[in-house]
Amino acid sequence: MPTNYDIRDEIREYWSLRAPTFDASPGHGIREGDEKQAWLNMLERQIGAPQGRTVLDLACGTGEISHLLHDYGLKVTGLDWSDAMLAIARQKAIDRNSGIRFITGDAENTREPDASYDLIVNRHLVWTLVDPQTAFRHWFALLKPGGSLLVIDGGFGGKNLLQRLLRWLSRPTGPQADPALMTLHENIRKRVYFNNGARAEQIVDMLKIAGFSDISVQTNLSEIKKAQAGHMGFIKGLERVVSYRYIIQAQKKPT
Repeated sequence: MPTNYDIRDEIREYWSLRAPTFDASPGHGIREGDEKQAWLNMLERQIGAPQGRTVLDLACGTGEISHLLHDYGLKVTGLDWSDAMLAIARQKAIDRNSGIRFITGDAENTREPDASYDLIVNRHLVWTLVDPQTAFRHWFALLKPGGSLLVIDGGFGGKNLLQRLLRWLSRPTGPQADPALMTLHENIRKRVYFNNGARAEQIVDMLKIAGFSDISVQTNLSEIKKAQAGHMGFIKGLERVVSYRYIIQAQKKPT
């Protein structure tokens, strides 16, 4: 029978199912102390003084990055496709009296006005994109002239032997190891654009086509990875330290 239920709906369903335990998963929730400070140090290096600029946190999930950006001094809007994730993010905003605006939307077509943000930030979003080239063009349009994009991600495919071994040894435990969830995740991963892992060089090429310039790639995330590893078990922490992760910054030229 014909159906309108597609991969984007499956992606939303997966993250909605993950929402209740998302922050407890290693590397998702940002711990107070050294881990949070490592993230704030990264923002200072990448974007400089906040100066009250507006930022769109795409695929904000439970609002961890949104609140980090808010604490740094930015005016934040968080967008996510999962209302279950947003319910947690909104409760955090109430508990912390942050006043962050959280909205439901598709990161590939946000329906936000063009030229409305100084910054766009996303973490662990790119691998889920169905049509990344269209998404990158949309993000370019959302930025004000002189605005910046920050992509925080990792190419989780194509690991070397050590990374594959550590990944196998640190395979998921707890709620995220539920067989149904793992099957849904794998079915999604096989059908998204970057099904073999989102490599930084691929993304850079596509960002250039979308109109971005002055693109830089930072692969030394050792401060963040070491801080995260300190909250993990030995094997999982070692896997995090040697994992391939990057930050891509791209600019929209001033008019």
